[in-house]
Amino acid sequence: MTDANPYGEFETAWCPGCGNFAIRKAMVAALMELGLPPHNVVFSTGIGQAAKAPHYIRVNLINGLHGRSLPAATGVKLANPELAVFAESGDGCSYGEGGNHFLAAIRRNIDLTYVVHNNQIYGLTKGQASPTTPKGQKTKTQPHGAPSEAFNPVAVAVTMGAGFVARGFAGEVEHLAGLIAAAARHPGFSLVDVLQPCVSFNKVNTYAWYKERCYRLGDDHDPTNRQAALDRALEWGERIPLGVLWRSDRPAFGPMPTGPLAVREPDLKTLSGILAGYA
Repeated sequence: MTDANPYGEFETAWCPGCGNFAIRKAMVAALMELGLPPHNVVFSTGIGQAAKAPHYIRVNLINGLHGRSLPAATGVKLANPELAVFAESGDGCSYGEGGNHFLAAIRRNIDLTYVVHNNQIYGLTKGQASPTTPKGQKTKTQPHGAPSEAFNPVAVAVTMGAGFVARGFAGEVEHLAGLIAAAARHPGFSLVDVLQPCVSFNKVNTYAWYKERCYRLGDDHDPTNRQAALDRALEWGERIPLGVLWRSDRPAFGPMPTGPLAVREPDLKTLSGILAGYA
């Protein structure tokens, strides 16, 4: 690629100061680091402010139903394994409406990258609690505090043996770009959960709040040690680790077909045999 930025520049509809701007910047940096031309990249999203992110990047895009980014992304990868496939959406879309698809994708371990904008709130629909909102935190629709315990996506992904699990922060763009690129290079299902301030509806988990607590994992952390990975995934509160929590050598979903579905020749002999079985 010779274009300095082949992914374009766009006017967005996000609130000023939204963490989505930084995540978009990190995503473009990761795509450029990977050397992926736009026509070889496909994003699948659900519904929400985070799901708008690929609207502002010049790539192929499927904008689907709430919580349904992963099924579409899976279908794209199966239809054309040569494409670099990303799913991208918010914490509500990904872990609420799309929670069961999240679990199924981990089990399949298909080769795609899931980037989740985790702002611990439903931003598009104006501030109700999401699956990752801490218990007791007050929101516009939970004035007495969120009644349920928060869902921990990285701990679930580590426990289920996902291919690659990382946590990033929208306030550290360069570090986040490296995590996304590393996730895309890993064969199998890769999760990058991104801590993202919502400046309009989450007045607790602000940039300052995260910066006081987030720290980067060092060389002393072994991402192939599941117990160590789970310990870091469960670490939350006064200290929040950023980086690659877990990485496994579990084989990716397969065997994958060769080449795009559109150019494959049908096996008519096999098909005839199947049809004959119903005669």
